[in-house]
Amino acid sequence: MEYFSLHEGPLNIPEIYTKWYEFSIKQNCGALITFCGIVRDDDKVEGLSFDIYEPLLISWFKNWQERLQKEPACLLFAHSIGDVKVGESSYFAGVLSKQRKLGLKLINDFVEDFKANAPIWKYDLKNGERIYALDRSSKLLGAGILS
Repeated sequence: MEYFSLHEGPLNIPEIYTKWYEFSIKQNCGALITFCGIVRDDDKVEGLSFDIYEPLLISWFKNWQERLQKEPACLLFAHSIGDVKVGESSYFAGVLSKQRKLGLKLINDFVEDFKANAPIWKYDLKNGERIYALDRSSKLLGAGILS
């Protein structure tokens, strides 16, 4: 789980990317493909805030690692906990692979599954308040949190 990290507040993308890039050089892979999620101003939000149930998120990530054991690829993941302002990054995902086609497919599948199934709860920051983003949330299988 060396390349799974959670950070209080916004992500320092240059620092994280440098670590991932240095790791990729040692792996003799041809593609380091990343996705960087940046908080945008939707509906006049000042930012987003995130709660994470870490044991469940680690389990979700480990399941992904197990799925990739047969592939020449490695997953990289970083996410924010707490508040992240508009224009800052809260999510950074990467795939290190021998070839770009596999990496491109995996990054898309990983990000889509993250959006649908990762145990991360999102809140809008508006007028100094933290408001649960129910309309942009997905029900987690077996969770019963959303109706």
